[in-house]
Amino acid sequence: MTSPTARRYAGLSGDQRSALRRESLLEAGLELFAVAGSRGATMTAICARAKLTERYFYESFSSRDELLKTILDGIADEVRDAGLTALRASDGTLEQRVRDAITSFVTLLTDDPRKGRVAMIESAAYEPLRAHRRAVLHGFAQMVADEASRMYGDRAWPSHQGQINGLLFVGGLAELVTAWLNEEIAITPDEIVEAATYQFTSTAHH
Repeated sequence: MTSPTARRYAGLSGDQRSALRRESLLEAGLELFAVAGSRGATMTAICARAKLTERYFYESFSSRDELLKTILDGIADEVRDAGLTALRASDGTLEQRVRDAITSFVTLLTDDPRKGRVAMIESAAYEPLRAHRRAVLHGFAQMVADEASRMYGDRAWPSHQGQINGLLFVGGLAELVTAWLNEEIAITPDEIVEAATYQFTSTAHH
């Protein structure tokens, strides 16, 4: 009898099959890391959920931690690309572009709460990813500072103050989304967007 995995990959090239297996592992890792944390997202559990053997795991990843780091980086790339696209759009007021960028961030992490939990909660709770998560957040803070400088020009804060403001903004927004994910605060994603938009447009310039 032909296995489900064999049927899924029928007619594809070797590279295409490898890419699909990699995506299956990443999807399984995202689900398990979000729902069960690092303890539940074992290599064995990830392979079982993806319906793949450990042989195929090592085809794409050297370790479980590399897979989890790849998941976190993938979420960060999605957020960064969507945010920069909105900020650098040619139409809309500056405030609207800021709102659209923040909306893209909040929507990505709340429409699929798995991504929110991995990026905001589980990666912070797992020691091997904690330093990497902090580096990602500092990278976003620098991006915020750079974009504020580009958008506001002479009205923007000097570089050092811009970096401070960027870290305050990113850290505060992350904490607000975390509180929403943990159901610790009675607020809607739209209210998060409006609060963050006001914060940014009020503090990113003189």
